[in-house]
Amino acid sequence: MEAERIPSGVDHTLHLKLGPGGLADVEWAVQVLQLRHAHRVPALRTTSTLAGLRAAASAGLLDPAEAATLTQAWTTASRIRNAIMLARGRPGDVLPRQPRALAQVAGALGRPADQAETLMGDYRRGGAHARAVVEAVFARELDNGYPAGADG
Repeated sequence: MEAERIPSGVDHTLHLKLGPGGLADVEWAVQVLQLRHAHRVPALRTTSTLAGLRAAASAGLLDPAEAATLTQAWTTASRIRNAIMLARGRPGDVLPRQPRALAQVAGALGRPADQAETLMGDYRRGGAHARAVVEAVFARELDNGYPAGADG
């Protein structure tokens, strides 16, 4: 999907929605758990990604570290998207690479201007960790029979 939906020339690791560990990754992980387990875990029957993560962790479908990683990734991507809107006056799904634009987004997030560059690295690292969790969730669910559903 990254290859098809992210515009050519855009660094996919900085795409907040479709890149590694971005909003779509976290939402899909929650949705696969909902599809697989919501029939027996009523708390998973929610449209809220964060509530879905909490419910999955409470039900033992995610270990606490996985839930924390996915929660952090989703929250960070959402906050950066909001900061882009505040800084640029229009929505955006890509963390800017240009120093001035990046500094504006970092400032909207409350980061000092001299630490704007660290935002990019922090986001990439968090996204990579979240992608690894998402892949683990999908692998577990596939190993357990998704979508056929052996557990009823």
